[in-house]
Amino acid sequence: MPQMGESIAEGTLSRWLKKVGDEVKRDEPIFEISTDKVDAEIPAPTGGILAEVSVTEGQTVAVGTIVARIETDKSAPIGAPAAAPAPAAEASAPSSGAVASAAPSAPAAASNAAAPSGNGFEDRVRSKSSPLVRKIAAEHGIELGALQGSGIAGRVTKRDIMGLLESGVPATASASAPAAPAAPARPATPSARAGALLGGHAAPHVESLPGDVVEPMSRIRQLTAEHMTLSRHWNAHVTSFFEMDLTRVARIRAKLRAQFERTTGEKLTYLPFIIKAVTDGLKRFPTMNAAVRGNEIVLRKQYNIGIAVALDWGLIVPVIKNADDLSLSGLTRNLNDLANRARTKKLQPAEVQNATFTITNPGVFGSLMGTPIIPVPTSGIMGVGAIEKRPKVITGPDGEDTIAIRTCSYFSISFDHRIVDGADADRFMAFVKQTLESWPEQGF
Repeated sequence: MPQMGESIAEGTLSRWLKKVGDEVKRDEPIFEISTDKVDAEIPAPTGGILAEVSVTEGQTVAVGTIVARIETDKSAPIGAPAAAPAPAAEASAPSSGAVASAAPSAPAAASNAAAPSGNGFEDRVRSKSSPLVRKIAAEHGIELGALQGSGIAGRVTKRDIMGLLESGVPATASASAPAAPAAPARPATPSARAGALLGGHAAPHVESLPGDVVEPMSRIRQLTAEHMTLSRHWNAHVTSFFEMDLTRVARIRAKLRAQFERTTGEKLTYLPFIIKAVTDGLKRFPTMNAAVRGNEIVLRKQYNIGIAVALDWGLIVPVIKNADDLSLSGLTRNLNDLANRARTKKLQPAEVQNATFTITNPGVFGSLMGTPIIPVPTSGIMGVGAIEKRPKVITGPDGEDTIAIRTCSYFSISFDHRIVDGADADRFMAFVKQTLESWPEQGF
C-alpha cells in the first residue's frame, strides 16, 4: 500500500485492474486505491507476472502493507503462497517484486513499531490525524493525544471520533481524562456517522422493498456523504443569487478563441475568466477566503481555487494553487490538466487539498441555479448556472429602453454566515459581476 501523502496512514484497495496470472508491464496500473483524500490508480513497480494477490477488494490496510507479488522469473510457479510480509528493506527478492509502495519513502508497519516515546512512530502518526478529525476534536474540546484510535499505530480516524461523539463524550475531554474506547457504540456506517453529527440521532431504518437492488456505497460516495453532512452541521449556510451578463466576455472569447487554441493548444472556456474575477474579488473581500477555527478567523493569503469535477463514479474537487498568479492561459492549462487527471485517477492527494474557495459549474448539465454546500473548512462556494442567451431590457445612452439579446448566467454564492455577513457576500458578487461585465480588451 503506497504512501499517498504524509498525513495518510492507510488506504482501501478498491479494485484490482489485473488478476493473478496476468502479465504486467512496469508503470502499468494494476490496482486502484481510495484514501480520505483521493482515488488513484497505482502502477506496477516492475514488469512480470502477477503471481499473488494478498489484499482483497474493499479491504483497508496500513501504508507499507504488501498487497501483491509480481514474479519476474516467468518459469517460476504462479499462485504459490508467499511468506509472511517482510519489512520494507527485505520486501524484494532477486526473482520477484512485492507491490508495497509507489514511493521509496513509504514506511512499513512492521519495521516502524517504535517505543511509545514522544517522537516514536505511533506518536507521530497519531498526531497526524486528518485535518477534518482535528477540526472536529477542536470544536468539541477533545484532546486527540488522550485517545487510542483504531487506525495504524492508534491513529484517531474519522470513524473513531464520530463514534465518540455519538456515545455522548463530554466536551471537556482532555489529556487527563481516561482514554475513551475507540470502537463506536453502533456500526460506523455513513448514516450512523451522519446521525452522530446531527446530535446523536441515527438515520431512520430503511426497509428494502421487493425488487430493490442494494449495493454498498463506494469509498468516494461515503466520503462525500460525510463531508456534506459535516458542512451542513458546522457552517451557517446562506445563499445569494446574481444574474451575470457575460455578453462582453463572450465576444472577447470569440475574438481570442482561434489564436488562443493555436498558441496554447487548449480550448478557451468561460471558466478561466470567472476564476480570474473570483480571485481578484477574494483579495478585496478577505472573509470570503477565510476559515473558522474555534473562536478565531483564519484569513488565507493563498488563493487556491477548488474546481468541482463530476466523474462517473462521484465528485472530486482538484485545486488550482495560487490562482491569482496565473494568466488566462495558465488558468486554462491548470484547469484542463487537473480535470483530465481527475477523470483518469491520476491526481495526487496534495492536488485536492488546501482549497480556500470553491467554484462548481452545474450549468454544464443545464441547471439554471443552485445552492451548493460549502466545503469544510472554507467559508464560500460559487455555483455557475447555465450560460445562455436571454432577452434583456437595455437602457441606451439617450435613456431609451430597448430589448436586446444578451448572454447571461445566474451565479449563486453560498457563504458561512458565522464570519461572512450578507452585505460582504453581496459586495463580493457585485465585484465579480462588474469585473466580468467590463472585461478589458486584452491578450491572454
